[in-house]
Amino acid sequence: MSETTLDVRHLPKPEAYAALSASLDAVLEGIDDEIAVMATISCTLHHGFGHLWSGFYRAVTPTLLRVGPYQGTLGCLEIAFGRGVCGTAAKERRTVVVPDVEEFPGHIACDGRSRSEIVVPVLGANGEVRAVLDLDSEKLGTFDEVDARALEQLVARLLGVTRRG
Repeated sequence: MSETTLDVRHLPKPEAYAALSASLDAVLEGIDDEIAVMATISCTLHHGFGHLWSGFYRAVTPTLLRVGPYQGTLGCLEIAFGRGVCGTAAKERRTVVVPDVEEFPGHIACDGRSRSEIVVPVLGANGEVRAVLDLDSEKLGTFDEVDARALEQLVARLLGVTRRG
């Protein structure tokens, strides 16, 4: 198989997400390994949009996230529920869109170049947090409700159940 990642930066967001979703469907056909799925989603989003950091933090206890598959510079290794954007999304079980990380109380700067961020929780069938998808950008205001809806649908379809908070 000679798959390539799509560059969708030239497309309007709805079209970009549709193209990446179709690509992920093709690449992941027959794959049910959660780590492989997370790695492939991270790679596809990272290269598709050119984000600074794209990846997952897995819930290893009911109150602790640990870095999982990702693309980008070195990530924080562990984040407690309630700390930073990832921990807030996990604790509150809701997507958090941050247009300017400097204005988010308690933001954890794993990479000082990060200017905006979105974190989407991956919830299991019983509402438990299994992971969070974290995307960081070097530009202010990169993420919005279009991203939130598209990413929520993507992780729900490929990794399980998620809901809006």
